[in-house]
Amino acid sequence: MLRAERVALRARRVTDVPILHSALYDDIATRLQMDVRPWRPLPVDESPYHPRTDDDARAVFTVTEVSDDAPVGAASLWGIDSHNRLGHLGMSLLPQYRGRGYAGEVVQLLCRYGFELRGLHRLQLETLADNVAMRKAAATAGFGEEGVLRRSAWLAGEFVDEVIYGLLADEWHPG
Repeated sequence: MLRAERVALRARRVTDVPILHSALYDDIATRLQMDVRPWRPLPVDESPYHPRTDDDARAVFTVTEVSDDAPVGAASLWGIDSHNRLGHLGMSLLPQYRGRGYAGEVVQLLCRYGFELRGLHRLQLETLADNVAMRKAAATAGFGEEGVLRRSAWLAGEFVDEVIYGLLADEWHPG
């Protein structure tokens, strides 16, 4: 388990899936903000939140509060390329846990995992241009804005911009 001051990242459990699926997948508006792939109705037994251990290119975590083991969100390092030593990070918090400053701690923990434990050289994240919370969390963790993909994501009937952020291992400052 990786811990920060208020949140922790732990392995995803099967018991987390119904909570994450209901709050992050079945809530279409939330899902569209965190994933540019099209939403389609899925039963909980087919949820993308099911833990997988057979994929070295992806590390999935459940976000919890340090004081409680209950899920408050999901986080992952995905698209891990061991040859080029890079990966992408992503996260989403359950609605009732947003606005508490947890996102910055989650991003820092994902950086710790990627840089210190996986030996990656570069981490990248992509977010919608209007996702102020994720953009702030990225900047606070030291990520630099590297570019805008103009009208690259289809969101609820229109194309919107995505912003790319990057951080190199030697630029990262823990905490």
